[in-house]
Amino acid sequence: MYRKLIVEIIGGLFILLFLYTALSKLSEIALFRLVLRSSPLISGYANLVSVLIPVSQILVSLLLFIPGTRRKGLYAAFMLMLIFTSYLAYMLCFTSPLPCSCGGVISRFTWKQHLVFNIAFTLLALGGILLSREPRRSSLSIQ
Repeated sequence: MYRKLIVEIIGGLFILLFLYTALSKLSEIALFRLVLRSSPLISGYANLVSVLIPVSQILVSLLLFIPGTRRKGLYAAFMLMLIFTSYLAYMLCFTSPLPCSCGGVISRFTWKQHLVFNIAFTLLALGGILLSREPRRSSLSIQ
């Protein structure tokens, strides 16, 4: 029972995070696209990525909202966070600082703060995945 509640809370946190950042990006899509164009990794794909990211975040939020698809949503949230975290780590290690294209309050984080935040949410998604698994039954049976 506690496992299910914790998984629901984790799902809710991701729904809030993803909807908040997706709507922030979409409300300022021209600025979001401009920042993406200055990124050495994705500048050539800025138009596509500027739509793909917020749409993905909204779709993952829907998966997390529906109880029957919540586990798939946790896997998708984990993958998104892994991609975002890898991108941030690359940017920190190999490029000069650029403006954050995340949207909302999160865009005020430093790149290092953002990396810590993303790592925490990546681990949170992983925890949700592990907690959403059905407990294993013992292979030992009494006969």
